[in-house]
Amino acid sequence: MNRRKRGAGLPVLSENDHFSFPDPVTADPSGIVAVGGNLSPGMLLSAYRQGIFPWFSRGEPILWWSPDPRFVVFPDEVRVSASMRKLLRKEPFSYSLDRRFGEVIEACAAARRPDQSGTWITRDMIRAYEALHRLGYAHSVEVYRDGELCGGLYGISLGGVFFGESMFSAAPNASKAAFILFGAALRERGFGLIDSQVETRHVAGLGGRNIPRREFLRLLGNLLSRETLKGNWEELFPGFPRAGGINT
Repeated sequence: MNRRKRGAGLPVLSENDHFSFPDPVTADPSGIVAVGGNLSPGMLLSAYRQGIFPWFSRGEPILWWSPDPRFVVFPDEVRVSASMRKLLRKEPFSYSLDRRFGEVIEACAAARRPDQSGTWITRDMIRAYEALHRLGYAHSVEVYRDGELCGGLYGISLGGVFFGESMFSAAPNASKAAFILFGAALRERGFGLIDSQVETRHVAGLGGRNIPRREFLRLLGNLLSRETLKGNWEELFPGFPRAGGINT
């Protein structure tokens, strides 16, 4: 990771304030756009609206990224393997939206990842995204087996874009099931893009692909013109996952 000298910091913003980050095309070769600042709701929402996201480890300054290429999933391209269709037909899980956001993000922070010695979901990050959840911008999908939380994902919703942050599985295929059914629900509600930021094998298997940053920013600009579904998504997505399910 290429670190730059930390600057004087960036201002604290309220939810409705807007901060202009440097143009993402000025990012260094690793994708870093800026260093420092804070994780206030206004700064986070400003970053996402400009195609930028925070990603840093404990002990580092906040690093703001806009990588090229960008790894995304188009909701109408979510890939459902034959084995996952078979599993979904058996209905081994139950699901909810926005009921246990705090537990989902904590589980994502604790999940062991290949090739990672620690987590980038620091305590400051957890507090920041919990604040966005209370404001109605951050959302979670919960997966249960026999009434116990066994998987899920969380992210940010703005306009017609869902910015996926992380997922976890404490049971085989739980996060895959969540992603597939949630992707179908997003498609039903007219979302045009799921941002997965950087390539992972897990999301690639679900239909993720790289696109040029300039194409991502163009799509983002168009999709942000749509109304943001702000609030509790259990109320805004009644019947999930039945209402937005897939043909299994």
